[in-house]
Amino acid sequence: MTFTVGPALLFCPADRPERYAKAAERADAVILDLEDAVAPADKATARRHLIDNPLDPARTIVRINPLGTAESRADVAALKQTDYRTIMAAKAENGDAISGIPQYEVIALCETARGVLAAPEIARVRNVVALMWGAEDLVASLGGSSSRHEDGTYRAVAMHARSSVLIAAAAYGKAAIDAVYVNIPDLEGLGTEVRDAVGSGFAATACIHPSQVPVIRRAYLPTPEQVAAAKDLLAAAASAGSGVFAYQGKMIDGPILKHAEQTLSRASV
Repeated sequence: MTFTVGPALLFCPADRPERYAKAAERADAVILDLEDAVAPADKATARRHLIDNPLDPARTIVRINPLGTAESRADVAALKQTDYRTIMAAKAENGDAISGIPQYEVIALCETARGVLAAPEIARVRNVVALMWGAEDLVASLGGSSSRHEDGTYRAVAMHARSSVLIAAAAYGKAAIDAVYVNIPDLEGLGTEVRDAVGSGFAATACIHPSQVPVIRRAYLPTPEQVAAAKDLLAAAASAGSGVFAYQGKMIDGPILKHAEQTLSRASV
């Protein structure tokens, strides 16, 4: 199983069906949210909207409530009445719970202290296609008050969780999805954070507003200059033959060439 949608994944409250099509049009994939975006009293209505307003299953993810709860069981019952087969499991903490729903491809959202610690175990599960992390729920689970400093940068504990989930995903060949940037007007800050996500190895970034989608897409798409540089480097490697070689004053070896190949791979998406 391979995660193939991205890079901009837009959340949409499942109790707002009038937004479904617009979200799907503007993003690479839409995440219909049955969890935090929907008040408890509105969850049953949201499930009915999910059934009655179908989107393209290949570009739709459904975030369900934490596995093992009555709400998640109701979510799965509703999903059985749709063609959706990719879900996001909120507050994932247990690999066995995910393997218990093998009919779905699962994005495991590691957003609690227990979930971050369990990320390697979760990434091993066969039907897990990606891991995502969440900053605010994580810090709340720690007893903190905010995941970011006043300048907008993450606190050290949030950066630790972000890195831990990314490494766990990569260790088992799964994609990693970066958390949302909640300061909607700050597109410059979003761009900086997404460029770091790309450079670090994330496959996609989730977002909460359509205005954030173009910023994310631009960050994941290499510039013409980056593409040209990658092609030139790989051509030089082909001429040099195997092994380490010097290029433009730098030592080039296998990992550097892989970086160039990944740049071209992103350019072709």
